[in-house]
Amino acid sequence: MAAPKILVIAGSLRAGSTNARLAALAAKEFALAEAEVTRISLAEYPLPLFDADFATDAGPPRNALRLREMLTTHHGIFITSPEYSASVTPLLKNSIDWISRVREHGEPYYAAFKGRVFALGSASPSSAGGLRSLMALRQILELGCGALVIPEQINVGRAEQAFDEMDNLKDENLAATLKALARRLIDMARESARGTA
Repeated sequence: MAAPKILVIAGSLRAGSTNARLAALAAKEFALAEAEVTRISLAEYPLPLFDADFATDAGPPRNALRLREMLTTHHGIFITSPEYSASVTPLLKNSIDWISRVREHGEPYYAAFKGRVFALGSASPSSAGGLRSLMALRQILELGCGALVIPEQINVGRAEQAFDEMDNLKDENLAATLKALARRLIDMARESARGTA
C-alpha cells in the first residue's frame, strides 16, 4: 500500500522554539521511515478565541476548516506541545477546540479525530521536559476528543542544550526514543489506513 501520511504540528509559534525544532526533527525521522510527511505551523492558521455562539451563528472560520482538512487527510498526527502553567499552550488548545466543532453534514462533533492515530512530544527548559503538558494534551485528545493516542511519547528536558548544531538530539537515548516513536506511529497509521480503505 502507499506510504502512510503523517502530519507534524508544533504547538508553539515562539521564535527559536525548541518544540518547532523537535517537530522538524520528527518530520525527518518520519520521512526516513518512508512516510509521506507534511509539517505545518499554526501561524498559517490564525483563529479567534473559540466561542460556541460565534461558531454557530457565523459558521466556523476558514482556517478551522483548513485545519480540519489537514487532520482528515492524514493517517497519523504528531504534535509537539510546550508546557504553559503545567498544561498545553492556549494556541494549541484553541486550535483543537475549533477542529472539534467543524464537521461535515450529519457528522458528530470530534469526527476529525477519529480514524487516525496521534503521537506526542514536548521540549522544555525544565528537567521534566514538558511531561505535564503531554499528560494534559493526552487527556484532551483521548478523553475530550475520543482520539487514539499511542503510549510512546518523547519529552526533551533542558531543551535549550538538547540539540546539536545540526538540530539533532545530542542524547542517544532520546534520539532512539524518537526513532521508535516514529516507527510506531507509522505502523499504527498504516493499520488505521487499512481499516478505512
